[in-house]
Amino acid sequence: MNRLVAYFVRFAIILFGYAVAALAASAFLNILFLASHGYTPDHTHPTATASLYFSIPFVALFVAYFAFMPAVIVVLVAEILGRRDWLFYALSGAVVAAVFLGLVDHAGDTTFAVTGTNPIMAVIGGGMVGGIFYWLSAGRWAGSWWQDGRPVSLGDRNPDLDRSP
Repeated sequence: MNRLVAYFVRFAIILFGYAVAALAASAFLNILFLASHGYTPDHTHPTATASLYFSIPFVALFVAYFAFMPAVIVVLVAEILGRRDWLFYALSGAVVAAVFLGLVDHAGDTTFAVTGTNPIMAVIGGGMVGGIFYWLSAGRWAGSWWQDGRPVSLGDRNPDLDRSP
């Protein structure tokens, strides 16, 4: 029963980390969009700052939706291999973003395709930021749910159980 609770807790941590990663990637993309239009922290209008309170969670829904399947594969690989380094998650976030861009490119909807170099680099950078924030919130403990309960080797056997009557 304790093991099952540990699995549910780890699953909740993974979902929390994914939500944090989606919000971080969304914030990164929103800030890049504002910066590309000339808004700097010194010159921003209060309405531009207030709009971020709505647009960051709203864009995070789209980020989480489009990145879900590639991110599930990355999280499963990371959990099975027990990867806990930030570089793995940053590069994995870039791969997830690149897979998203590849799927969008082959979808056939030309109005949704990302073709410019700057938007492609922004999406890949957003994926890297999301990967780093996933590592900060959940990835540092990857694989802890099954590496703590490693199988018993021959040298670790209990001598009391091996005695014959």
